[in-house]
Amino acid sequence: MNKPGKRDALNSTRKAPGKRQREIDRSRQAPREKERTLTTLMSNLDGMVYRCRNDAHGTLQFVSEGCYHLTGFRPEELLLHGEISYEQIKHPDDRLRVRDEINAALAAERRFFVEYRIQCRDGAIKWVWERGVGIAGDDGTVVTLEGFIEDVTERKLSTQALQQAERGFRSIFENATEGIFQTSPEGRYLNINPALARICGYDSPAEFIASIGDMQHQRYTERTRHDEFMRLLQKHGAVTNFVSEIRRKDRDKIWISENARAVFDETGELLFYEGTVEDVTESKLNQEKLQHLANHDPVTNLPNRLLMNDRLRQMMLGAQRNKSVVAVALLDLDHFKLINDTFGHNRGDQLLQTMAHRMQACVRESDSVVRLGGDEFVLLLSGVGRGEAMSQVTQRVLHAIARPSRIEGRELSVSCSIGVSMFPRDGRDVQTLLRNADTAMYKAKELGRNNFQFYSPEMNVVITERLELQDALRKAVEKEEFVLLYQPKVDLVSGQIAGMEALLRVKDDKGGLLQPQNFIRLAEESGLIVPIGEWVMRQACAFNKLLQDRGLPPMRVAINLSARQLTRYDLVRAVEQALRDAGLSAEFLELELTESMVMHDPETVIATLEQLEALGVQLSIDDFGTGYSSLSYLKRFPVASLKIDQSFVRELGQDDNAAAIVKAVISLGHSLDMKVIAEGVETEKQMSFLLENHCDAMQGFLFSRPLAADEFITLLEREGSGTDKFSILRQLCSSFNDQSSLQFTANITGN
Repeated sequence: MNKPGKRDALNSTRKAPGKRQREIDRSRQAPREKERTLTTLMSNLDGMVYRCRNDAHGTLQFVSEGCYHLTGFRPEELLLHGEISYEQIKHPDDRLRVRDEINAALAAERRFFVEYRIQCRDGAIKWVWERGVGIAGDDGTVVTLEGFIEDVTERKLSTQALQQAERGFRSIFENATEGIFQTSPEGRYLNINPALARICGYDSPAEFIASIGDMQHQRYTERTRHDEFMRLLQKHGAVTNFVSEIRRKDRDKIWISENARAVFDETGELLFYEGTVEDVTESKLNQEKLQHLANHDPVTNLPNRLLMNDRLRQMMLGAQRNKSVVAVALLDLDHFKLINDTFGHNRGDQLLQTMAHRMQACVRESDSVVRLGGDEFVLLLSGVGRGEAMSQVTQRVLHAIARPSRIEGRELSVSCSIGVSMFPRDGRDVQTLLRNADTAMYKAKELGRNNFQFYSPEMNVVITERLELQDALRKAVEKEEFVLLYQPKVDLVSGQIAGMEALLRVKDDKGGLLQPQNFIRLAEESGLIVPIGEWVMRQACAFNKLLQDRGLPPMRVAINLSARQLTRYDLVRAVEQALRDAGLSAEFLELELTESMVMHDPETVIATLEQLEALGVQLSIDDFGTGYSSLSYLKRFPVASLKIDQSFVRELGQDDNAAAIVKAVISLGHSLDMKVIAEGVETEKQMSFLLENHCDAMQGFLFSRPLAADEFITLLEREGSGTDKFSILRQLCSSFNDQSSLQFTANITGN
């Protein structure tokens, strides 16, 4: 029997498992999480992953779900010879060869690559490519094989067809628009088609071969590109989408994309390399334009916030090494909104462009001028030394901005207020420096504008005001003192209302409504955006269900997500709860995200978006073209639509670059099977352009301003009556779809 003291200690241990037990639980959970991740990854592969014994039958110990698509057999039917062994699936004529090739690779202690035929469950014959590696036991003997098998039937049959039909191949070879080549293993050109000669600026294949000779002498502008191409080709046996810049015969530079693979005979001897070459200069330039657009403001062509963050971080690192300083000067144009409202956005944008040029003329090439947005700019000045030097720079900027500007025959004048913070004195990170410069800038405005102020810790007036606004927002959350307005989205094929966007406003002390730009940034920084966002979601879903209950046509309601909502709390749970409370089907909810949000942490965002898509919620990217989009990620996002930012729509009919960008976005969206929506449509000319370029939908003041809930219901009921703007709009859309051009004959903005 246990002594009483020991029993008491044992009972105490059982009651309080403590830190050790929690660590044991976590260690047990970690492998399961890893296993679930690996299972998900393998199930998404086009092919099957396997592990088998190194025995005469290749007894399978593990096989991924991909085996069903490849063979027609499920994993459990193949494992441990459940109903049939994988060896039996191999074509009888190939079994011995496959085994010999694998054994040879294992004997040489290298990976094996083998191509052969299999007979599927339905009797179909497929060619597969198997690659794998042997796993040795403690005694050094290979006991298991692990690898991946994929279907290469199409490629194999194509190769056989080319070999059996040389005449047909020659016709394709000679008339292809893509360049085609064959080279010896040493890289000497054996054969090229006329298209490749034309791409490189030669009159004939013979002239090309005589001039170039081999791949090493291809006129790459970077000499190392050929070595890299051959290294990849020899290592992997194939290279795809290898993009390089070359010089044509006439010395013009073009961009090409090369694909190549090694061709072996039946014995495994390398015969030659073959591949294709495509002139991708236009797409490369378009990609560079999009890349430039992602990092620059479209109005002034200055770096945007994204590029500014990177440059400022680099300047701070340089200042640390050199023991110097960096100045961050935040500049705000005084009363610019009045000019914009009075003289229109076009003159306002021209004024912004003029101011941007003047600021650039006041700084050195090593400095940067950035447009944050609206009428806010940032000057990044490195190595400015003493305060007197910084004062001289800001004085030059103040005087340059204050000079009158003649725009479209009208003389316009503005001044500016500048706040300056210094690294490392006033902050050691980007956000702190910007925040302190912002505080100093508001101090400059308080002191009468048209001046500059250096940041000092005593500048607490602005901070106090921000705290007061934050407190007002917190009370608004508690009392739900918010208002949702709804702006219709119009389908440009049918001319009917096809959806709506919910837009948030906050009630102020005077009974008016605060616009989002006055409180969203503070709500983000304070974390209040989370409860505010949940309120918006609940209200929008409930209103949409109300519309359906009234018998009005069902449509999606779109709400804007903030970065903090997307990344810092359980968004999926909140969406599910809002839909459940409202009794609304997920297909009638749309969530809009900005480019910068989805690119902040793309891998994490993809996982969240896939969960939302699984619910049935539609996803769209808002303000497309104003942030940063990596196309490699964009095609992976489960996004159904893109919204063209209104800054581009506003320029339609006035700026060819804006028109080109809008066309490119529409084309990009459609090529990715996405709908494209234009926001901020205010004129018939803009709508005409969108119709002519097959934009799918629009929203903006041309059709309707944001409406209160009861006004939106009235709008939908009027739409059903087929009167006024609705019937005219439908006629215009129908006219465009029936004719090659669109003639506007009515003003759709009337009642």
